Amino acid sequence: MKNKLIIKECKSCNAMVKVLKDCNCKNCGIKCCGDIMSEVISNSTDASTERHIPTYQKVEDEIFVRVDHPMEKEHYIEWISLVNENQETTVTLYPEQNAEIRFRYIPGSTIYVYCNKHGLWNTEVK
Repeated sequence: MKNKLIIKECKSCNAMVKVLKDCNCKNCGIKCCGDIMSEVISNSTDASTERHIPTYQKVEDEIFVRVDHPMEKEHYIEWISLVNENQETTVTLYPEQNAEIRFRYIPGSTIYVYCNKHGLWNTEVK
């Protein structure tokens, strides 16, 4: 799928890996803690009181990306990525800073955000 970010997570220790090219073999996969890591599925509809869907505003040749989400030590947006066909830019965030960043405007790209409690979320750049 175009602009897809593939993230796999260990259910035992919560380690995460970004997959550049996934395996299609039967009974094969990336392992951690002795088990095959599972793919983190991205959500695109908010269903909780916290907001996870990233919003953006086009400003000249950039987009200002924001997530209206708590940024507390126990619950925060860990990172924001902009993904298109041949490029990925990821910015790591930390508790108590704002969940916002500027990226170059690339129509058709996908913005991904990762909440440490509620997982992966995305929206498409028009």
